[in-house]
Amino acid sequence: MTIERRYDLTNCDREPIHELGHIQDFGALIALTGDWLVAHRSANFSRIAGLDSNPESGTPLDTLLLPEAATRIRQSVSRLVENDDVERIFDLALFDHDQTFDCAIHGSGPYTILEIEPHRQDFQGAQLRMMQPVMRKLDDALTIEEQGHIAAEELQKILGFDRVMLYRFQSDGSGDVIAEAKTDVLESFLHLRYPHTDIPRQARALYLRNRFRIISDVNAEPVPIEPGVSMDGEPIDLSMSTLRAVSPIHIEYLRNMGVGASLSISVIVDGKLWGLFACHHYSAKMLSYPLRTGAELFSALFSLVVERTLKQTQANFQRVGQNLHDKLMRAVMGGETLVESLPELRPIIQRAIPNDGASVFVDGVYEARGTGPSEEQFRALVPMLNSAASSRVIAIENLAEKFPQSDAFPGAAAGALIIPISRSPRDYFILWRRELKQQVTWAGNPTKPVEPGPNGDRLTPRKSFEAWQQSVEGRSAEWTEMELQIAESLRVTLLEVILRITDEAVQERAKAQQQQELLIAELNHRVRNILNLIRGLINQSRHEAMDIEEFTKLVGGRISALANAHDNITRQNWSAASLSDLIDSEADAYLSGKRDRLILQGDEAMVSPEAYTVLALVLHEMITNSAKYGALCDTSGSLTIEVSCDQSGMTIEWRERGGPPVKPPERRGFGTTIIERSIPFELNGEAKLDYKLSGVEARFWIPGRYIVCGKSKRAQSPQESKVARDTDLAQSGIPERVLLVEDSMIIAMDTEECLRSLGVKDVIVEGTVATALDSLKKNAIDMAVIDYNLGSESSDRVAAELKSRGIPFWLATGYGEMEDKLEELGAKGLLVKPYGKEELKGIVTGVGKPDGD
Repeated sequence: MTIERRYDLTNCDREPIHELGHIQDFGALIALTGDWLVAHRSANFSRIAGLDSNPESGTPLDTLLLPEAATRIRQSVSRLVENDDVERIFDLALFDHDQTFDCAIHGSGPYTILEIEPHRQDFQGAQLRMMQPVMRKLDDALTIEEQGHIAAEELQKILGFDRVMLYRFQSDGSGDVIAEAKTDVLESFLHLRYPHTDIPRQARALYLRNRFRIISDVNAEPVPIEPGVSMDGEPIDLSMSTLRAVSPIHIEYLRNMGVGASLSISVIVDGKLWGLFACHHYSAKMLSYPLRTGAELFSALFSLVVERTLKQTQANFQRVGQNLHDKLMRAVMGGETLVESLPELRPIIQRAIPNDGASVFVDGVYEARGTGPSEEQFRALVPMLNSAASSRVIAIENLAEKFPQSDAFPGAAAGALIIPISRSPRDYFILWRRELKQQVTWAGNPTKPVEPGPNGDRLTPRKSFEAWQQSVEGRSAEWTEMELQIAESLRVTLLEVILRITDEAVQERAKAQQQQELLIAELNHRVRNILNLIRGLINQSRHEAMDIEEFTKLVGGRISALANAHDNITRQNWSAASLSDLIDSEADAYLSGKRDRLILQGDEAMVSPEAYTVLALVLHEMITNSAKYGALCDTSGSLTIEVSCDQSGMTIEWRERGGPPVKPPERRGFGTTIIERSIPFELNGEAKLDYKLSGVEARFWIPGRYIVCGKSKRAQSPQESKVARDTDLAQSGIPERVLLVEDSMIIAMDTEECLRSLGVKDVIVEGTVATALDSLKKNAIDMAVIDYNLGSESSDRVAAELKSRGIPFWLATGYGEMEDKLEELGAKGLLVKPYGKEELKGIVTGVGKPDGD
């Protein structure tokens, strides 16, 4: 029986190219154990080192190298922090003769790898001094392609290779030559595409870790490492090695191209392998280690240039997306539905995202403009579309691969950008692209053939690298990453469009869901910012904490300060909030019985939301430090905060007196950084902190654009403010018994606590209509707060009973549009959730106990 053998190009992806057990012959290698004994060495070590014989396994490093050299090696190893770190030493005398060496040191599992090369004098510092003018040229270039050509030409001048190419990876792992510098006699490889199998997956992974790869002579015999494996039977991992030998398949590939030496330098953008500088020489070529290091630095600088250019391009596309949003919103101000507005919308979108047609499918109604499927053809796709994620843009270049039904309209569209714009029922906005018949020019036939060999059949590298064209049919032009970003922005815009232009009946049915989509899009942005801020607080706070308990207090306090600030500004509907309220919140939380020693005087000021959270963190750190180390840490000190406000801005003067003698901190922690840098950095204000012996003093200035000045007030401590407020409440009369009807236990507990703190003696809490009506029969109630929505029932009957008894009550709800029911139900007013002590204080003041009760 004949067994069919299958050959898989992914075999190349599994070749252990980092564990070949050999090195190239232009240098030598030893592997050292943790106690500095030789465990492995390359067979050519004595020849490269100029010694009579190779060191035996177990040879101490100190007996092999000069004492000064051994010390330098140990010092370099101590600087290896990360797994992929490599230390380099140039022109080092290792042995007792005149030859000096360039060394590379890195870790590999249990070993320290020392690679040595004879020091070469061909390094020319003048070549690397050219980098500064080259970087200026790169800054002036407008596109990555222009920058690539400049970089390739300059790198060729520095290195002297016959050909230097900039190779950019595509999403499928293949790559295009986007820039090239070469000698005149060579044919051009510019714009050729190389298949992903030419650089296997594990090679791309190594390029991400080890940015530099040299092959000095493809015809040189590799040098074995002795012994080839450890006592455990494992070969040495040479991932970070400069001398690592080359896969036989890759050697054959280079020979087929006529290449005698090659050099590859990674271009890494945002932590990902974006491309390579691929350098070819058509004879053997060796570069000195310092020159190779300079070329690696050049590539790192070029990577930063590419990253900056891409980010600038992304920023430009974001502006295009914002412009698109504005134009679309103006286009639909007439109140037409999205379906009716398609003729006006498509030309606007066309300028941002080129397309051949557009369709809209809203509430079962289909409309199309330009090329695209008919309504019947589109409806055949809807079931599969509805099975996809509801809030993700889908980009397709080959519809037939994803939707077999699309074979019915091959001439109308080959690609689609599908933008879902609701959840239920599913609505879509779709951009269509016709088939784009393409000629992809490959560097030779990309298929690797199977050939017989001495060890059986095997996959072989390609032997032809002449331009080989492949016709690509059934596909549209690719949807670019930037177009996808605009499409995501368009998705959010169209959600807003639907809210504005859908007729009244559709709005009643879909409004809540579409508002949720908009809120999710906005909340996603806000929550990410908040999470990033909290992550920063956690990361920075860990340096200050000595144990987990202290860390918990530090982080908890800072997050609480942000939460209090957020409560204050959301209570004002995200408008300016009171500075004194902010100081009161911090005093309540951290000073306890010491609040009478905090004197707040001067002007009142309202602070905008942008500045409020910044001030919250700064004041939190100041008060916490005072309570822990400063004037408020004992029983004798005092703190005065004086606020002065005018059109130019607000000044906060902080003075501590009577506490222990002040010593400036020995180290600057994250808290000090918050105090000194937050206001200047985020608000363009000023912050000055002075550690005087008599007490800490500080001055903070906030620019006027963040401040609304109020009237001056007398000097008053937060404790006095509280006493005054409580006295006012007592004089105005507080109801003795309040009925609270609320089906959320947490909200009920919080409201009950607030009412009791305001002086209400008896709070009766009920969670259903039936129990609330029963309590009204059994108890004499002075006032009530009732939640309108109680699970599956409303509190209409409770409101009617309260109204009939003449008991004042307030309606609590999360829906602002309930105001139109106040008169109908007989409620005194509306408590919009989330509400707190301040809102409750406003309604209980003056209610008192009804006469005759």
